[in-house]
Amino acid sequence: MTINLQLKPRFVTAGIAALGVLFFWWFHLPLPFLLGPMFMCLVFALGGAQMLGMGQLGMAFRTILGVAAGASITPDVMTALPEMALSLMLVPVFVGCVALASFPMMRRVFKFDKVTSYYCAMPGGLQDLMVFGEAAGANLRALSLVHATRVLLIVSVTPFVLGMLWQVDLTSLPGNTASETPWQQVAWMIFAGLAGWAIAKRLNILGGSIIGPMVLTAGLSLSGVITQRPPAEMIWACQFFIGMAVGSKYVGVTWRELRRVVLAGVANGILLATMSAVFILLVSGLAIAPALNAFLAFLPGGQGEMVVLAIIAGADLTYVVLHHILRIALVVMLAPTLITRLR
Repeated sequence: MTINLQLKPRFVTAGIAALGVLFFWWFHLPLPFLLGPMFMCLVFALGGAQMLGMGQLGMAFRTILGVAAGASITPDVMTALPEMALSLMLVPVFVGCVALASFPMMRRVFKFDKVTSYYCAMPGGLQDLMVFGEAAGANLRALSLVHATRVLLIVSVTPFVLGMLWQVDLTSLPGNTASETPWQQVAWMIFAGLAGWAIAKRLNILGGSIIGPMVLTAGLSLSGVITQRPPAEMIWACQFFIGMAVGSKYVGVTWRELRRVVLAGVANGILLATMSAVFILLVSGLAIAPALNAFLAFLPGGQGEMVVLAIIAGADLTYVVLHHILRIALVVMLAPTLITRLR
């Protein structure tokens, strides 16, 4: 009975997301498979539609991002890893600056309690922060909406910035088509994605749906088994489920929450984007990394969303993924410990 109750809103969510794809495609808007579902689900959620994310199925499609990142790790990339060390050393500084700037705003301007303000200020993954926030007694509804709005804002604006500053063609295919990719390669990719995720899940690795497939695919790439990235159709499917997941988080939002909580998420997104700009200019200005790579690595959008944009923009996937993994790992390791000591 429970399964049937969950299937209906999930079918509704998938139909609304598909409508978003068609709308964006018809009007030639950028990233129809990502932004279309995101905005259409948001609109229907504000209108009172009952929707539900795709759960484990959605997580399974996220493994494609890990496969795409792992397939980018070649022997040439491995030799270049030491050159990323200086840039990676700036990530803890970035996380600290963001938390110190965001916490007072959440606490004093938007009047959240201390625990909720603390976890709203942390630039980590939504799922991890929800787990820690629940254990610490945070307001989970406010925490979810603040971070979902931050991701929605950054992911929505980033494609237009990519187009203006780097002339990225947002309508181009994010890779070869399935017909141009040998079926053996596709089979290996599916195996690496699902097996890597299963291994990471068994080892209780946070963010395992991306990290596990990335590590396993990297091994297969370095050994010459996987020689191509996932085809465009797989990337589109992944975008579809990510967009649906972000938009459907606004189900049940009230006008009171819109005025206070969602506004807090918008303000937090603008603050984080501004601070990101400082680090992006620092990294690119000192020639530590190309500006495009720095831009996608230091923007605190969702890990999956930023990897999708890196694929489309043709950025260095390894560089971008490592920075987001380190950012999330720092928050996961330090956030619960710090709040305990602060108390």
